Amino acid sequence: MRYGLISDIHANLEALDAVLASAAKERLDAYMCIGDIVGYGANPKECVEIIKALKPKAVIAGNHDWGTLGLLDLEYFNEEARCAIAWTRGVIGQPETDYLKSFELTWSDDNITLVHGSLDGPQEFHYIFEAKDAGNTFHISRTALCVVGHSHIAGIFYHDGQVSGRVEGASVRIEDGKKYVVNIGSVGQPRDGDPRSSYAVYNADEGVVEIKRVAYNIEKAQQKILSAGLPEWLAARLAKGR
Repeated sequence: MRYGLISDIHANLEALDAVLASAAKERLDAYMCIGDIVGYGANPKECVEIIKALKPKAVIAGNHDWGTLGLLDLEYFNEEARCAIAWTRGVIGQPETDYLKSFELTWSDDNITLVHGSLDGPQEFHYIFEAKDAGNTFHISRTALCVVGHSHIAGIFYHDGQVSGRVEGASVRIEDGKKYVVNIGSVGQPRDGDPRSSYAVYNADEGVVEIKRVAYNIEKAQQKILSAGLPEWLAARLAKGR
């Protein structure tokens, strides 16, 4: 089975369309979504509708999904994020709200675990930036592979029972005796200095995860954000990848 792994779409329709066009060439069997379909961008309703129509094998909740539903205190968010959440609440309808409400915070099968932030208190949405941040998640995960998002920065981390570290490069093959945390980055708002969308392909049969980057129409996404009256920084940062 081959899965498309997507996270942190953040209502960026142009980015989502580009990612799905790229993923369509990957002979995928299904998708998994690691949270934050909404927030920041100008097309929350459309992005929710698209993900729902994909009928993904698994979808979990992100902090912006929860914030939009009123399940996470808005004091958790910065000013721009709070503004976007308030705007999103006024744009999406009951079908989109009901779909967001259906998400759990974690999901797993025999091979893979999904969580938006980390497994130690998934409702607290901790960030994983480095291998040291993944320590508790390595310990808690029942599977060799755990996939996360939230930081908007792609990275692959491992733990061999004694030592943790970062895997160099954009792909990894799961080895016996090791655990892996793969941050697949963000579809809609990358923050690693590369403005291209990030997603991953997981080949469950071969035990391989590969992170991929895709260019999209940033200018169009920016103009939509500005036209919606959302904070200017939410548009500007897209071109910076920050």
